[in-house]
Order: sequence, then structure tokens, then C-alpha cells
Amino acid sequence: MTKITSALSGGSFMAANGSAVRNIILAGTLALLAGCQTSQVMNQNVVSIDAAQGSEQNIASLSSVIAANPNDPGAYNVRGAAYGRAGDDRRAIEDFNQAIALNPNYYQAYANRALIERSMGRQMDALNDYNRAIQINSSYDVAYIGRGNLYSESGQLDDAFNDYTRAIQLNTTDPRAYHSRGLIYQKRGQQELAITDFSKAISLSPKSPQPYNGRGVSYLALNDDQNARADFDKALALDQSVAESWANIGLVFERQGDFTKAASYYQKAKQLDPNYLPAIQGLQRTIGS
Repeated sequence: MTKITSALSGGSFMAANGSAVRNIILAGTLALLAGCQTSQVMNQNVVSIDAAQGSEQNIASLSSVIAANPNDPGAYNVRGAAYGRAGDDRRAIEDFNQAIALNPNYYQAYANRALIERSMGRQMDALNDYNRAIQINSSYDVAYIGRGNLYSESGQLDDAFNDYTRAIQLNTTDPRAYHSRGLIYQKRGQQELAITDFSKAISLSPKSPQPYNGRGVSYLALNDDQNARADFDKALALDQSVAESWANIGLVFERQGDFTKAASYYQKAKQLDPNYLPAIQGLQRTIGS
């Protein structure tokens, strides 16, 4: 599946007719920043588990449980989640397969397997598993969010929007549903609705920088630089390793005409992610390199 990106308007920030060109470029930059925001970076563990679940000790303990209860699909599902946390996709898939073999209606195992398949690039397998999970339990919000992410990555934004909305209608407490739908509202230019969804995601996951970045981009689109900067500062305070937080603050400085400060933030973003396009484009506009 093709990752969603947004086109960046061309031109030089220092070109003639500066204000008009500046407005075009900044609009394009906002579109690019919105395109680079992604729900994938929200909490997407196979299940809600602590960091120790993928440890060798915990997996060994779960293996002992399975040895004592070899026909318990739940034990395989939990160990599969632990393998997934540990990055052992092959064993995770094997355990989810066994859980499903023991209980063909184990919808959680289908959704868990789909997440691993998605990480392995097996999108059609993942889609089939999400569909099966929803067929078994039409109220399973996790499967709608996962399938929505698949649709979003392939550019099927209407289908993704419908899945995120369905999860929200089911009263999900998963912030990804609101964050991801907010990104679609943002792409559609419905910034007020996007801000509402990002705010809900923040209330559900106040220590995640992504919805702050998303909301800040929508504030910028509404020319509310003050609230945008507050959100970007919060995102950076939560996690200084996220390139987009640095680039977003750089854009605020660029809008204010402080190209030196803007370039320093873009440079930091590029150091964190050498391929992060908003940082690369920002440096090209502010220092020409």
C-alpha cells in the first residue's frame, strides 16, 4: 500500500512578490506537515501491555502456562502479543494461528494477527483478518481502527473515515480513532472539526506528542500561531526525539520571519530524521541548503 503524502507547493521563500509566494509556500507546507502526521505513531501495541511483557522471562512464563494448558487459545493469544512486543513476528503469527485454530471465532486473535501482518507488509492478509474480526464481533472497536489505518495508508480516506467514526460511535477509549479521524478532517480543510478530534485524543492520551502536533497544524491553518506554538512546545516537551515537533516550531518561526531560528529547528528535525521532508524543505527555504 502507498503511504499518504501531500504535495508541497514549489517556489522560493525569497522570491519576488514575497508575501504572495510566502502564503502559497506556507499553505503547501501546512499540507505537507498534515500529510506527514500519522496515526501509526500513536500507541499501536498488539494489546495494552507493559514493557516487560516482551521480555524473555515473561515469554518463558507464558510458555509454562501453555505447557500446562495446551488447548487454551487465550494463552497463545497472550504469548503471541508478547512475541509481537519483542519483535518476533514469526512466533507471534504462529501463536495467533494456534489461538484461531483452537477457537475460530477468537476475534481478538484475528485483530492481533492483522497488526503483525501489517507490520510485515502483508496488507491484504491484515485486511482479511480485520474483516473477519468485525464479522465475528461487529462492535470490536480495535478492528475498525486497525482497518481504518490500512485504508488510510492506501489513500482510501473515505473508508478510513467511516471506520474511525464507527469506532468512535462504539464509545472507544482508544485515542487513535480520534487522532486519525482528525488527520482526515485536517486533509479535508475542516480544521475546527480536526481540532475537536485532536483535543479528544489529547484527553485520552495526554502524554502522547502526536495529537498536540496534529492540533497545532490545524491551528496554524487557522492562523492561530499562539495556540499552535503552545501545542508544538508541549509535544516537544513530551518527547524531544520526534522530528515533526522540531519542524513544526521551525515553521512558526518561519511564519514570523525569523529564518535563523527556523533553520535551527529544521536542522534538528533533519538530524533526527534525515528523510523528513518538511525539515528538508524548510532548510531549503530558510538557508537555501
